[in-house]
Amino acid sequence: MQRAAALVRRGCGPRTPSSWGRSQSSAAAEASAVLKVRPERSRRERILTLESMNPQVKAVEYAVRGPIVLKAGEIELELQRGIKKPFTEVIRANIGDAQAMGQQPITFLRQVMALCTYPNLLDSPSFPEDAKKRARRILQACGGNSLGSYSASQGVNCIREDVAAYITRRDGGVPADPDNIYLTTGASDGISTILKILVSGGGKSRTGVMIPIPQYPLYSAVISELDAIQVNYYLDEENCWALNVNELRRAVQEAKDHCDPKVLCIINPGNPTGQTMSGERPCPCLVELMGASLGRKKLTLHPVATANASLFTICCWCQVQSRKCIEDVIHFAWEEKLFLLADEVYQDNVYSPDCRFHSFKKVLYEMGPEYSSNVELASFHSTSKGYMGECGYRGGYMEVINLHPEIKGQLVKLLSVRLCPPVSGQAAMDIVVNPPVAGEESFEQFSREKESVLGNLAKKAKLTEDLFNQVPGIHCNPLQGAMYAFPRIFIPAKAVEAAQAHQMAPDMFYCMKLLEETGICVVPGSGFGQREGTYHFRMTILPPVEKLKTVLQKVKDFHINFLEKYA
Repeated sequence: MQRAAALVRRGCGPRTPSSWGRSQSSAAAEASAVLKVRPERSRRERILTLESMNPQVKAVEYAVRGPIVLKAGEIELELQRGIKKPFTEVIRANIGDAQAMGQQPITFLRQVMALCTYPNLLDSPSFPEDAKKRARRILQACGGNSLGSYSASQGVNCIREDVAAYITRRDGGVPADPDNIYLTTGASDGISTILKILVSGGGKSRTGVMIPIPQYPLYSAVISELDAIQVNYYLDEENCWALNVNELRRAVQEAKDHCDPKVLCIINPGNPTGQTMSGERPCPCLVELMGASLGRKKLTLHPVATANASLFTICCWCQVQSRKCIEDVIHFAWEEKLFLLADEVYQDNVYSPDCRFHSFKKVLYEMGPEYSSNVELASFHSTSKGYMGECGYRGGYMEVINLHPEIKGQLVKLLSVRLCPPVSGQAAMDIVVNPPVAGEESFEQFSREKESVLGNLAKKAKLTEDLFNQVPGIHCNPLQGAMYAFPRIFIPAKAVEAAQAHQMAPDMFYCMKLLEETGICVVPGSGFGQREGTYHFRMTILPPVEKLKTVLQKVKDFHINFLEKYA
């Protein structure tokens, strides 16, 4: 290479234009000849390959944005290029992204965010004073009075104070300490951070993390990434996806043979199953059964009640896990020395008239100091769900109680590595926990919009449940909360064989066919976990009512044709 460069340089010096050109051309040709006779080096191997990469990362799977979603993206590109399909659009019913499905933002939240983002608007008469008041308070707590500055790693102080005040109101006066509040990048960030601190040991002493099946795939993904041990406990599908403490005992005893169970994760209300742990009133069927046993009234159970119902049987239609169930779970965690993770991001999404949300923090406190002073609990909330649907802001918080003081320092250290969560997301979280109150200018509009969103979701939950249960081969439990349906589907043996031939799980095969024939993108139940031999899919109920009716009709038609094809 040096010789070739010297040959090129040799042509330098004062020359006439013509001689310069001939000399330069000759030198370049000679240099090229030198390079050609030089043997080529073999291409260096890549440092990072599938074989050399972190195996824990390779083991991570996240079904909500998995292969079927990638296929949906390919189909969308084909539609844009004019390739004909049996449909004109892909309907992404795979994820709980409310505003992508057409839900309108809450006006007050966006007003405060606009004021925080562009403070010059604080002088505008177009914005209500209660929105300006909140924006000023948030900005005054930010460095340089700007959302563009870093915050403390634990979050903006005044926002943590507002979160603590919100928790105290929500839980009927149970105190919350701002120092136990950590603002996060959505709830997912908090969950993965806590698990990072909890996972340790090797071999049989490796940390086991108990998760519900079906579960939200974040949990299995983080467990894989951290090389922890996943310990499955199964929700009772025949009983509205109820959580049974005896099942927890089975799971933890079996796990002790190969790991150290240390963490118990609860999702309430449930994702993907939509159950809640918050029953208040007695089941109507129980009342009727008791009345019938005393000869006072005719026995008329709901059609899904068990045929051999005894005096104390509660039918699947009405049964909701009670507050007593939460107490039993807390007692189990205390007994087994488990760290509790309570994923409560759907706490506003409770639709059944017989239900109301009970936080694990509140029930723990009311169980007395033996529990409230000893059980370690991390609870999570987010701006992404509820009535807000502000997924893109990535706002969230976690409250961690009974944490050892030295571990608290380690947690703050770990959080400081990522500097701070997005300050705009922190501001959005503040508006969620500090909304307009009665007597303020924006209260009526805010209440109207909030009730409209939640009322529509309740209507769509019932619509989805009813229509699915009219389809032969589909059964859907009552959607008591959250924003998804998780119906059980019958898949014929021939379809199972066809799936195996394509090296797919049967419900993945089903969902892929559904996507290719209707444009509807849902997530197969195998991505969430399910009992062997059962098949499901998760579908969001977020589309507008009329569009949801169309989606459900298309699923019905597809399912009937699928059963006929593979009969």
